[in-house]
Amino acid sequence: MPHHDDLRHMDHALRLARRGLGNVWPNPAVGCVILREGRIVGRGWTQPGGRPHAERMALDHAGSLAQGATAYVTLEPCAHHGRTPPCAEGLIAAGIRRVVSAMTDPDPRVAGRGHAMLEDAGISVAQGVRQAEAQELQAGFLSRILAGRPFVTLKLATSFDGRIATASGESKWITGPQARLHVHAMRMAHDAVMVGGNTARADRPSLNVRGLTTPRQPLRVVLSSQSLPDLPPEGPMHGPLLQIDASAPDALRRLAQQGVTRVFCEGGGVLAASLLQAGLVDQVIGYTAGVVLGGEGRAGIGPMGLVHLADAPQFQLMETRPLGGDLFHRWRRITG
Repeated sequence: MPHHDDLRHMDHALRLARRGLGNVWPNPAVGCVILREGRIVGRGWTQPGGRPHAERMALDHAGSLAQGATAYVTLEPCAHHGRTPPCAEGLIAAGIRRVVSAMTDPDPRVAGRGHAMLEDAGISVAQGVRQAEAQELQAGFLSRILAGRPFVTLKLATSFDGRIATASGESKWITGPQARLHVHAMRMAHDAVMVGGNTARADRPSLNVRGLTTPRQPLRVVLSSQSLPDLPPEGPMHGPLLQIDASAPDALRRLAQQGVTRVFCEGGGVLAASLLQAGLVDQVIGYTAGVVLGGEGRAGIGPMGLVHLADAPQFQLMETRPLGGDLFHRWRRITG
């Protein structure tokens, strides 16, 4: 069993790592804490655009105090030469005595080589500390490396009876300001925001982060074979717009090839249904308002051709809480 102090400091590193979500692709969001004689002397997390890496940030913060210290890292330090030298080499050169890592990096360029490099240099390595939490944090990176597609979150903001608009298309606003701000926070934690062509043409959504400070706007993705309107730029920091004429599975593969790890899908109903039918939705985020729109209202998910309940996609409730006058709930796909 890991020592209590190891768990505590890895929890700190995981909190730092979360700061990078949505900002660091194609790299993983990593956190690092350097401890010497019971005192934190260095902290770092992957910076926007993916560099510098967390370990480099923490080592620079620690300076000479890294000599003889312990480094807590949420992902195995890299062992390959890319645009920057390997982090494992940096830890060795700094005189780190012990490394505690949460999980092995599945990237074939690393995949245990970082840990081996450290051990060959005489550094004590403890692996798998807070592994489940690290894997949850790295769900997008893991999906891109192992499944060849990004992790997909489907967002639904609906009335109490599951409608996203009235029959005439009026939808602003079903949910309140706290829920809408939370949506922007979710966009900020994803690499890309995706909608279907019908939604883009009908609503002309801006698809960017507003009301919050973010170092990097998400990539805006529209799946459509038809021409699109000019989407609102909403200022100089709006994310690039990418139109893809392909099926949902092919589009996700293309995004993964460009380094995208986490996609936030905001509809419409046809796209949501196709993703669900193909088993490509990993997580559903719901915002439910205390308003009833009736059967003539527009459904959030299009027809899926289901006949038997057993064929319906299944999700497990992970969390729920009030957001102002609305209810937030998060569900993860049940596999196997």
